[in-house]
Amino acid sequence: MFASLALLAAAALQLGDVPANAVLGTWQTTTRHGVVQVSRCGPSICGRLVDSDGLRADPQLRDIHNQNADLRQRPLRNLPMLDGFHWNGTAWAGGWIYNGEDGGTYHATVHLDDPAHLTVKGCIVWPLCRSQVWTRVR
Repeated sequence: MFASLALLAAAALQLGDVPANAVLGTWQTTTRHGVVQVSRCGPSICGRLVDSDGLRADPQLRDIHNQNADLRQRPLRNLPMLDGFHWNGTAWAGGWIYNGEDGGTYHATVHLDDPAHLTVKGCIVWPLCRSQVWTRVR
């Protein structure tokens, strides 16, 4: 009986760890067929743009819309898109998302809806937010 309870407790602890890492992988955005690789960066998660319609047409595309003029010549490929999050038990919160289309950086949360769908919400200030549902790339 004690062994069964110990196994159940160990399984519950492992299941508790699964949601935090379940967001890791490659995700298709809803705009311009962007593809973002999400990985762990220390205690946070981070995401980099690895592909898009624009990058397929011109692999040398630059971050021309960045609000910081000094960053407008950096390549879009592998551009940091997500970072600075902490796991709150149900979602990755308190981070930021970069929008290459307008050059803005926004407060963000990342929530796994199911194994194939990820909701990414960026906010100027709450409640001025916009969400996208990304689809896992297999």
